[in-house]
Amino acid sequence: MTFRLGGYGIEYGGDPEAYARAHVEFGYNAAYMPNIKLENRQEIADLVKSFAAADLVFAEGGAWKNLIAHDDVTRKANLEHAVHQLALADELGAGAIVAYHGTVGHPGDPWQLSDNYDYGPHPDNQSEAGFQRAVDTARYVIDMVKPKRTKFSLEMVPWLVTDTPENYLKLLKAIDRPQFAAHIDAANMVISPRLYFNTGKMIQDCFALLGPWIVSCHAKDLVMKGGPGTISFHLDEVVPGEGNLDYTVYVTEIAKLGRQVPLMLEHFDVPGYRRGLAHIRRVARSAGVV
Repeated sequence: MTFRLGGYGIEYGGDPEAYARAHVEFGYNAAYMPNIKLENRQEIADLVKSFAAADLVFAEGGAWKNLIAHDDVTRKANLEHAVHQLALADELGAGAIVAYHGTVGHPGDPWQLSDNYDYGPHPDNQSEAGFQRAVDTARYVIDMVKPKRTKFSLEMVPWLVTDTPENYLKLLKAIDRPQFAAHIDAANMVISPRLYFNTGKMIQDCFALLGPWIVSCHAKDLVMKGGPGTISFHLDEVVPGEGNLDYTVYVTEIAKLGRQVPLMLEHFDVPGYRRGLAHIRRVARSAGVV
């Protein structure tokens, strides 16, 4: 079994062969799905052919829009986007479409906790009503497409209903669709100092709980800051290997699943992707999983 690593840092310019070649040259053997139109059947076929010839896989695509947006017109358009992305991913044979579900926060709401109206914090996001919205939304997207190969999944976010593996399992059972699966982001699971200093066990517990449903994973790292004048801890995302996340456990748990579950870098510049890729490769070799 090939251990699959991929990430951003490569732009798709409309040439499927060049896109595949760029991933191989970068050192990736997995890729994010390009955002093209479902109607472009020949382009889709060429991408599938080019990736197969280069031994590359489409790990995942994104539906990064607020699927529960306060505004009706926006919410409808965002849901249509998610449906399109899932259908496109299924045509390309991607493992998953990942969404972050969204937030009920909006301009003018009384909390004003964030100006991020895609998935920012709001108390109703983690309420029972918020949980049911996540269930209904995932079912809607899945049932509109009925994908045969691609799974629909939700990003782990500390202030949404996917904040812990336990809540993710609860969501999996409530959605009750074989096309819904788990997407793991170990960095996003660190929601307390106790977890920050015990990321290895945190990851092991997560995979023990969600293993059968896991289809893709994200790769980044964390540094915790705090001290005089800081009332609570603060986390900064950094390149894998430059923080505290236990990547030995992470890659080992992925390998133990016994199937190709890609680990995908995100949120950096190209030099950061290169450093992160090199670190994960070193760790994977040392762990004996490549």
